[in-house]
Amino acid sequence: MDINSQSSKPHDFPSDDQNYLSGFGNSFESEAIDGSLPHSQNSPLKCPFGLYAEQISGSSFTSPRKLNQRSWLYRIKPSVTHEPFKPRSPIHGKLVSEFDKTNSCTTPTQLRWKPFDIPVSPTDFVDGLFTICGAGSSFLRHGFAIHIYTANKSMDNSSFCNADGDFLIVPQIGRLWITTECGRLQVSPGEVVVLPQGFRFAVDLPDGPSRGYVAEIFGSHFQLPDLGPIGANGLSAPRDFLVPKAWFEQGSRPGYTIIQKFGGELFTAKQDFSPFNVVAWHGNYVPYKYDLKKFCPYNTVLIDHSDPSINTVLTAPTDKPGVALLDFVIFPPRWLVAEHTFRPPYYHRNCMSEFMGLIYGAYEAKADGFLPGGASLHSCMTPHGPDTNTYEATIAQGNNAGPHKIKDTLAFMFESCLIPRICLWAVESPSVDHDYYQCWIGLKSHFSQGADVNSNGL
Repeated sequence: MDINSQSSKPHDFPSDDQNYLSGFGNSFESEAIDGSLPHSQNSPLKCPFGLYAEQISGSSFTSPRKLNQRSWLYRIKPSVTHEPFKPRSPIHGKLVSEFDKTNSCTTPTQLRWKPFDIPVSPTDFVDGLFTICGAGSSFLRHGFAIHIYTANKSMDNSSFCNADGDFLIVPQIGRLWITTECGRLQVSPGEVVVLPQGFRFAVDLPDGPSRGYVAEIFGSHFQLPDLGPIGANGLSAPRDFLVPKAWFEQGSRPGYTIIQKFGGELFTAKQDFSPFNVVAWHGNYVPYKYDLKKFCPYNTVLIDHSDPSINTVLTAPTDKPGVALLDFVIFPPRWLVAEHTFRPPYYHRNCMSEFMGLIYGAYEAKADGFLPGGASLHSCMTPHGPDTNTYEATIAQGNNAGPHKIKDTLAFMFESCLIPRICLWAVESPSVDHDYYQCWIGLKSHFSQGADVNSNGL
């Protein structure tokens, strides 16, 4: 086992060659010191090495066993050892966990944002986090929020705790070194990380300036999508999800600050030690990361364009079968081979709402204007689809287009059954692309009554 102490500071990370635990939804166990994990019971009268036992629950105690999520942490001092929480000053102001007319608006218009600027003044992950849109309420335990983060400095003598929901973080520029109570994770662009509700974590930036996307869900947790007729294999494999091994800090940390997001507001509490003092742990409620390059896509092999749901990595379901509170869908490199088919995504209106981001490269349905670090929002029943240049270039190839590989690109989508409200600062942002609608204005009629009705050649 790896024995760690305060001599290893969170911002002095080694290269990411440490072994992780692997699997999705497993019951794990890890100890940084041999013998520090109690056996046969969770809360002995005296834990090994004088540690404190503490449980963190991600579900109600009486949830069905297959849905029950909890972990036991064995720590040097319990997390309750802190001063009272106080409202953080200055107020953040741009984090939202309850969406209504006082802080957001609605519009059926297609929206697009250019990449958000990374600030020049020192800004860490917490101060650089701001909400774009969302729906529902963390108080009612149903809904979601979508945020952007732009940061240029590591968190200093502080950690963050989201009491409102789970974070799914998608880095776009710069690696993140994330220290959690279960251990440490390196997350690079092209990977994602899920930080469950209630875990304390700190974000360090080994590459300096960093930017990315965050989806937050209230009252639910992400799970792997059912595969249905696909069968037992494909899409995201459980073994490719990685969980950190136990790692801990000890010693005095005067003035250490816990920042807690609670109802969309930030509160702070002081303590004199690091929250990352967990020497051992076991359970199934854990942070985890996933490398999107390991996704196994399925696609059309003869005709037509598959629905984007075929590319779902993670889903947070609702009580209604087949309807997601939030799906995380990716558009990775893959072969296009469909015959007599318009291969880019078709024009459509959707009962779901779609927020898209681009990690790198170019998106297949937008030849121009959709840039890495940017975003778009197509809300419920708002029409959208390929821009004019993409459409014209595609049909110009005719029916003789051979197999083609989409490469050097990675786009993603957060899709929800709820109608998002857009935060006022996002609507008024200088990053808003006011000419987005122009990408479709050039679409012209190709209708001709003299055309062959069976023009697809079938």
